[in-house]
Amino acid sequence: MDAKGFCFYKATNGIKRHLAVDTLGFPFFTLCTPANLSDDAGLIQLLTQNIDYFRSKPVNIPKITILVDHGYHPDALRQALETVYPQIMRKIKFERSPKPSKAEKTAAGQTGFVPVVARWVVERSNAWMERCKSLVKNFERTLANATTQLNLCFVRLMLKRLATAT
Repeated sequence: MDAKGFCFYKATNGIKRHLAVDTLGFPFFTLCTPANLSDDAGLIQLLTQNIDYFRSKPVNIPKITILVDHGYHPDALRQALETVYPQIMRKIKFERSPKPSKAEKTAAGQTGFVPVVARWVVERSNAWMERCKSLVKNFERTLANATTQLNLCFVRLMLKRLATAT
């Protein structure tokens, strides 16, 4: 697989970084793919590579909610993931992040872009990632190296936070 591609939707050349983060914004899973890979395919690849995590999760605890934006197609994701692991939908659920309608915006007296609280968790993680000098541009030649750089950035961030907390 080529290390880089071109995303026509965002008009970017290079790679896409896929993140699955917890409610604090720290990553569960990370993956770098060519930019021409769709968001759905990237999420399927991310979850498939980490399918053992879901296999080991007991069924009797609440489902993991995966919050996705409107660029994802939950029905297609369900079908693709069930071919890999048929019981996965007993352990996870997809939920689309809320998007305020025009009527809701005008009722609140807002126009243009309105931030959505739940989505800012992953957007904040992206901002943290962009502060790492090595991730501002894609300097890596392979996707594995790019993913490792991404993981190192978050390890450094978490260690820094732990050091200040003690």
